[in-house]
Amino acid sequence: MATILIVDDDAKLLRMLQRTLMYESMTVLAAGSAVQALPLVAAHKPDLMIVDWMMPGMDGVELIRRLRADENLTLVLMLTARDTVENRVYGLEAGADDYLVKPFAPEELVARVRALLRRRTDRSENKVQCYADVRLDPAAHQAYRGEALLTLTLTEFNLLHLLLRNARQVLERGQIMQEVWGYDFGGNDNVLEIYIGYLRRKLEAEGRPRLIHTVRGVGYVLREE
Repeated sequence: MATILIVDDDAKLLRMLQRTLMYESMTVLAAGSAVQALPLVAAHKPDLMIVDWMMPGMDGVELIRRLRADENLTLVLMLTARDTVENRVYGLEAGADDYLVKPFAPEELVARVRALLRRRTDRSENKVQCYADVRLDPAAHQAYRGEALLTLTLTEFNLLHLLLRNARQVLERGQIMQEVWGYDFGGNDNVLEIYIGYLRRKLEAEGRPRLIHTVRGVGYVLREE
């Protein structure tokens, strides 16, 4: 049974989310602020957190940054009324794994939660994957470029894992979205491009050659030049 921690200062929304997820047979913890959430994370190690962006004191973005700074890989779904591309990029760069704009239907929230949780439970391919000078060990949750250990979020790790399993094969955008996120964000959301950019920066650190290439109008491929 998955354990979900909801962090939101809106008491009414908090109760609604609790009821919705408990109905889906999930264990639900609740915190009315980011400060209240931190000890709950340490004590219960939730599988996933639902975090509101706009909260008094420490906001949701700062909470996520603290978690990632401590190398906490708990999945995070961010809730916010801010719906511009710039805001989405900002939240994802802070370390969120997904982003849901208010107002939203409870059914969509449940679908996104389940899609995120599948990233932890679906490990159909656990052998070490290698291509060029990149090596990824799913069991140890470690990835290397040469001798350098890559610091990756869970989403970045899963995206690299997919690309390595299909090295030299062009993967369509929709296929990547389905495999990594579990659903299609739609053509106007650039979350895939954002994460490709994250991976490129980490893989290409210290001037290493590019491995992830864009196939215009189709998707992406992992291959040497």
